[in-house]
Amino acid sequence: MVSAPEYISTARARLLKLINELAVVRGRVTLSSGEEANYYIDLRRITLHHEASKLVGQVMLDLVDKAGFGDIQSAGGLTMGADPVGTAVMHAAADAGRDIDAFVVRKAQKSHGMSRQVEGPDVAGRRVVALEDTSTTGGSALTAVEALRKAGADVIAVAVIVDRDTGAAERIEKEAGVPYLYAFGKDELDVD
Repeated sequence: MVSAPEYISTARARLLKLINELAVVRGRVTLSSGEEANYYIDLRRITLHHEASKLVGQVMLDLVDKAGFGDIQSAGGLTMGADPVGTAVMHAAADAGRDIDAFVVRKAQKSHGMSRQVEGPDVAGRRVVALEDTSTTGGSALTAVEALRKAGADVIAVAVIVDRDTGAAERIEKEAGVPYLYAFGKDELDVD
């Protein structure tokens, strides 16, 4: 049997390899922030991939656990980039015998039905992590944090798979007042 640290180390190495092979797209692109870049990190190619998705859940759960916040009860973020990340964390937790729910944050509150902005099991009074696949400006994560707090959640951190090193960390920590965690930095990617 492989020990947990060795297992996570292997999962991290494989996930990074898959990110570099499948998600790093070269060429001029306009990001959702409006900024231009000479590469794009399309993490949906990872979070929706049959092998990588499981690794995402394991690596992100380990990332949050190592931050030392204690047990979280829910994880998710702004639709759509965060949806498969939250689901992957939920499944990784279940595989480890832990109960962590997933949630989805809509971009705007519904005007019909139950008029919710945060979908899934109720987050009120729960310790949650706002997830994102990657972040450029931090805007999506900040929208999620605001909606979660409005829904009564105790947001303990924002965690992303890949940090693009474009100021999102600083903005989120300043404006949301929570730690910003990331599994991989731009310097670990084959982007230069």
